[in-house]
Amino acid sequence: MRTLVDIPDDDIEWLDQRASQEGKSRAAVLREAVSSYRAEASKDWIARGAGYWKHRRDIGDAVEYQSAMREDRDPA
Repeated sequence: MRTLVDIPDDDIEWLDQRASQEGKSRAAVLREAVSSYRAEASKDWIARGAGYWKHRRDIGDAVEYQSAMREDRDPA
């Protein structure tokens, strides 16, 4: 399916430069961008953040870390 869109000139220049660097057409880069955007937008924000810190070794026990962080808060 073909789609007609209005894109600002500076974005077109960037898009053409990117397409040239990748050896692709402007349309191919746009298709990839839309596909990537859809994949990212469909992810639940909680799922995106799950396990974000699991490889951190500087934190130690997560519960102890959370308790220490909460102790630093000013009780209201």
